Amino acid sequence: MDTISDRLRIPWLRGAKKVNISIIPPLVLLPVFLRVASWHFLLGGVVLTSLPVLALWYYYLTHRRKEQTLFFLSLGLFSLGYMYYVFLQEVVPKGRVGPTQLGLLTCGLFLILLALYRAKKNPGYLRNPASNDRPLSSGQTECLTRKGQEKTKGFPGAESSGSLNNRTPKDEPKGSSRVLVGSPTKVKEDWCAKCQLVRPARAWHCRICGICVRRMDHHCVCCVGESNHQAFILAISIFLLTSAYGITLTLDTICRDRSVFTALFYCPGVYADYSSALSFTCVWYSVIITAGMAYIFLIQLINISYNVTEREVQQALRQKTGRRLLCGLIVDTGQYNRGFLRNWYQFSTLGAHPFHHPAEDIV
Repeated sequence: MDTISDRLRIPWLRGAKKVNISIIPPLVLLPVFLRVASWHFLLGGVVLTSLPVLALWYYYLTHRRKEQTLFFLSLGLFSLGYMYYVFLQEVVPKGRVGPTQLGLLTCGLFLILLALYRAKKNPGYLRNPASNDRPLSSGQTECLTRKGQEKTKGFPGAESSGSLNNRTPKDEPKGSSRVLVGSPTKVKEDWCAKCQLVRPARAWHCRICGICVRRMDHHCVCCVGESNHQAFILAISIFLLTSAYGITLTLDTICRDRSVFTALFYCPGVYADYSSALSFTCVWYSVIITAGMAYIFLIQLINISYNVTEREVQQALRQKTGRRLLCGLIVDTGQYNRGFLRNWYQFSTLGAHPFHHPAEDIV
């Protein structure tokens, strides 16, 4: 696969450009699967059930191996484009969608792409200024790591397992903590052995990107951190509205005189016409994707309301700390929670200007 990926190039102005092979499967398999699923409702059930399972399997496979892949970005962008193409080719010609409705759907698609472009930018990477001048040798790296670990010894609070500040999960390179004795609050500084820098509060090392990110939340198609978390939430919210609107227009066209919910499960004669069958299959594909994104959106809203990141939630679950509500759907660590309004105000000002944390928030 590495050889094929290296040889796969396309002509360009200043020389052939290498093509990432992970972007090709969605471009080929998605149209084939959806068209096969539109032949019969049983085939549709099998295909639409297997697609999320295969996507989740590939997601956990690549994340366990710490591999960067463009598969999910390609799948997301191509799904948007292909759903819009089917809408133009199969739904609009039936005459039930007016120019205003088509314009609103097109505007929503454009805003999704714009928000995704903003979310793909720098999430707030932490870079070591010294590393730009002279790279560290392996011996220096080991020496710095050993010194950092020695500084931890002798301080009883440095290795406490009940604090989220001691961030050494199994999927992250183990660093060390230093306690500033002169500080009245015993400030801890988190040392990243990989990036060779001191991380500020709530910063994490992303094992996929290989670099520390300020206020890192999670990594999906890109790292979501301090500088792009707002754009990520905006992209999801616009996608949910646009997708729900497109699903409503399509079902109103192919299943007339029925409500949206009823048409999803009972639309007589939809498989008698291949055009309607393909549109109905794409509707169900969109419903599955929209439901998954709605769950992610709900979790994000809950985390923002309690001022926790997804990485902090996972850390709290591993260490069995924090307060769990609604069967674990809500995890309140209590460390940064300042109330609903102040939490949302802090989120709305991320990246705009430095936020002054209280003394107990400093790591």
